[in-house]
Amino acid sequence: MIKINNLEIENVKRVKAVRLEPSQNGLTIIGGKNGQGKTSVLDAIAWVLGGNKFQPSQAQRNGSMTPPHLHIELSNGLIVERKGKNSDLKVIDSKGNKSGQRLLDELVEQLALNLPKFMQASNKEKGDSLLQIIGVGDKLGALDLKEQQLYNRRTEIGRIADQKKKYAAELDMHPDVPKEPVSAAELIRKQQDILARNGENARKRQSVDILKQRAVILQQEVIRMEEALTIKKEEQAKVSADLVIAQKSALDLYDENTAELEKSINNIDMLNMKIRANMDREKAEMDAEEYSKQVDGITQEIADIRKQRTALLNNADLPLPDLSVDKGELTYKGYKWDNMSASEQLKVATAIIRKLNPECGFVLMDKLEQMDIETLQEFGTWLEAEGLQAIATRVSTSDECSIIIEDGYIKGDEMPFETAVPTSKKIWEEGKF
Repeated sequence: MIKINNLEIENVKRVKAVRLEPSQNGLTIIGGKNGQGKTSVLDAIAWVLGGNKFQPSQAQRNGSMTPPHLHIELSNGLIVERKGKNSDLKVIDSKGNKSGQRLLDELVEQLALNLPKFMQASNKEKGDSLLQIIGVGDKLGALDLKEQQLYNRRTEIGRIADQKKKYAAELDMHPDVPKEPVSAAELIRKQQDILARNGENARKRQSVDILKQRAVILQQEVIRMEEALTIKKEEQAKVSADLVIAQKSALDLYDENTAELEKSINNIDMLNMKIRANMDREKAEMDAEEYSKQVDGITQEIADIRKQRTALLNNADLPLPDLSVDKGELTYKGYKWDNMSASEQLKVATAIIRKLNPECGFVLMDKLEQMDIETLQEFGTWLEAEGLQAIATRVSTSDECSIIIEDGYIKGDEMPFETAVPTSKKIWEEGKF
């Protein structure tokens, strides 16, 4: 990993002359009051390493007749300088070979020089950055899209199911009627069958009367017509036998009552209306049940997709434990960015930036005064454990600061570049390192 071994800055913004050897691991805190040149140090580092896009709009210190002079030595042996009227870039490796900005761009992560750009990005943009870093962005995006589509579909079907349930509950129910509509033609046909059977019974009864009358007449004829007695007696015997049979048959006859059918025929419209109401309610209840089953099925599909998302993230090479992406947004320990503490935000940002370019082992941080001392120490311990170098500023003049910037100098070392002169008599000559 590439880190900053030492740096020398002269006449950049508020800095007059600063020489610094930052700690290789953990925090190097540049302290001081407001307007003394703390942030100018970070801006100078970003400019010399990041190129002209990081050049301050008014780079040369106000009042200085000498142009900015920036010198940084990296842990891989590269020496990077910007000096002269046009602040020309010079990059020299340990063997004396010269190179340019392209080499620096390959080695130095841009966001390490511009941490606020990441910090101020939207939560979704941070999440997208993480997903791209760990190589699961496209897969997770497809799962999120499918989950959203299923969620929308489940919502719509659930709404229909609720409507069906409410509609079914509002319909009348008549438990004492048949399940299918009754046919008037069928009732009339049954009525006609009964009337036909009753007519046959009447015909049989009439036949009995006729036979009785015939028997009487024949009896009288027997008396009057003795000469035909033999023939008439045979006929009488036959008729008498038929009479006996007819009488026995007539005794078992029963006339059916059509009153119930007549009532049904008269009430068929009302009856069928109730039957159809029952059928509508049953249909609505069946529809509601079917849509509810679809909702349950989609809910299971969503659960399966979420398991796939979890598995995908669990198997990914994440920059930090407990770092994740939920619905496209970055989360840490279950919290979204705006609910993280300041130290957690810096830790997450630093870890992600490191993952973007593992070769870049340093990051610049401004305004660390938002952290209390305990949190600051905790953050510094984490940086050391990760082997990361952080050069940061803090509005403070207390012991937690590595150096104090005062009026463009390091306090106590106001003339840092004339090392041959004793500290108490150091005289800084502008433009000389």
